[in-house]
Parts: sequence; structure tokens; C-alpha cells
Amino acid sequence: MASLFLFDNQITARAAADSSVIADTARAAAAHEESENLFTHLLKHVQDSHELETPFGRIELPHLHFLGIDMSITKHVVFLWLAAVLLVIILALVARKNKKQAVPTGFGNLIEVFVVFVRDEIAIPNMGPGGLKYLPYLLTTFFFILLMNLLGLVPYGASATGNVSVTAGLAIIAYIMIQASAIRAQGIGHYFAHFTGGVHWLLWPIMIPIEILGTFTKAFALCIRLFANMTGGHIVVVSLLGLIFIFGRISTTLGYAVSVPSVLFTLGIDCLELFVAFLQAYIFTMLTSLFMGLGMQSEGHDAHEEHAH
Repeated sequence: MASLFLFDNQITARAAADSSVIADTARAAAAHEESENLFTHLLKHVQDSHELETPFGRIELPHLHFLGIDMSITKHVVFLWLAAVLLVIILALVARKNKKQAVPTGFGNLIEVFVVFVRDEIAIPNMGPGGLKYLPYLLTTFFFILLMNLLGLVPYGASATGNVSVTAGLAIIAYIMIQASAIRAQGIGHYFAHFTGGVHWLLWPIMIPIEILGTFTKAFALCIRLFANMTGGHIVVVSLLGLIFIFGRISTTLGYAVSVPSVLFTLGIDCLELFVAFLQAYIFTMLTSLFMGLGMQSEGHDAHEEHAH
């Protein structure tokens, strides 16, 4: 009887131990799944998706297809439209207000500071006086990119410029403006003549493809530069916050310990991203005006020759 009692106790102890192991495994699996869900939630701030996150829940965006082409509305598309609407409303109100005041004040004065900066520090130095007729395009580009960048820093927001399709669209428009300004300044004949590079005609088969490729590399650089800089900051933020969940899987205490420096570094990166939002809008606009100015150089040269004659 005593041996049966001991055997019973051993079975009970083993069952309790097994139940404890199963419970620990279940808790670990649940914690692992929760960590993965949280980390995936953080990654969605960088990735494009068909869901719009709000404080009241997620809104499923419509899936649209036209002639076999995916025309679905995504989160970046929504914030692209939002930036466009805000740009029209804000600048229209500011323009109406500034017309009524000889000296702009308040927010109108702030916008005028940016307008004067783009005119005096970007358009005229890179394109000369002839660049003033392209000032509306440069201002639209600057403010549009700036708004898209800033919308990615607000809660539940997203940077449309973190999508390579958006930056590619901006780069295509910039490419058209670069070539159009060059043709307008040089004339169609001189514009196509510059593809030869001024070398002997025997070298034209080599020079012409290189010159044509050079026109596309400028737009490609604009596209990738803006996309990489805006995406990079968000990835750094996600990586820093992700350290909390990675170390939390090892130890809860370790997760809490890592959370303090991770949050502090994240705040620092957010401040840097605010600066980068303005910087990248400036760089894209400045490089576009610079490339346009390179094609417009002959305009000033021809005017100088006519004045000399």
C-alpha cells in the first residue's frame, strides 16, 4: 500500500510539473505572439497598407482594379491627397489675407518667409532672373513635399514621401520641367545638339547615349534621395522601439530597463526627423532648380551676346 501511495504521489507530482511546463510554454508563446504583434504594428508605420489607423479603430480602404491594374487606395495615397488639400486651403487663405495687408503678420508672415527664401536663395541663384517664371512650380514642390514629410510625424500619420512611387511621380514632373525649361531657353535645335557633347561625329554613337542617360540619372537621384531619407528615419524609430520588445522577450526587467534609453533616443530621432522634413523639401527643390538652371545657361549667354552686339 505504501509503495502504491508513493507511486500515486510521483504521478501527481509529474502531472503537476507537466502542467506547470505547459502553462509556462503557453505564457511564453502568448508573450512571443504579443511581441510580434506589437513589432508588426510598429512596422506598419513605415509600410504602406490598405488600412487607415485612427484613434477609434482601423478603417479598411477600398480595393479598386481598372483594366487589370491595381488602382487601390492605400494609406500613402490618403495622406498624399490630404497634403494636397491642406496645401490648397492654407496657401489660398494666406494669399487672401496677405492681399489685404501691406505688411503680412502671423502665419502669413511665416509663409512669406519661405516664399522669399525659395525665390532669393534657390530660384535666382541657380536659374538667374529667367527662373522667376518657374517660381510657382518650385514653391508648389517645396510646400507639397514639406507637408507630406510633416504629416508622417503626427500621431496615426504617414509620410507619403516614404513611398518610392510618390517620389518617382515627383521626379517625373521634375524631369519634364528640367527638359522643358532647357528647350525653352535653348531652342529645340540647340537642345538636341548638346547631346553630341561637341565631339567629333565619329564619337556620337558613344556620346549621345551617355548624354541621354545623364538626363534620367538626375531625376533618378531626386527620387531615391527623398525616398531613402524619409524612410530611413522611420526605420530607425521602429528599430529603437523594437529593442524594448526584443529584450522584453528575454526578461521583463530587461525590457523595462531598455525602454528608458530607447524612448529617449526615439525622441531625439523625432527631433532630427523634423529637421530632415524641412531639409529634404529644400534639397529636392534646390536640386530641381539647379538642374533646370544648367539647361537655361544659354539663355543668359545669348542675352549677353545680343547686348554686346
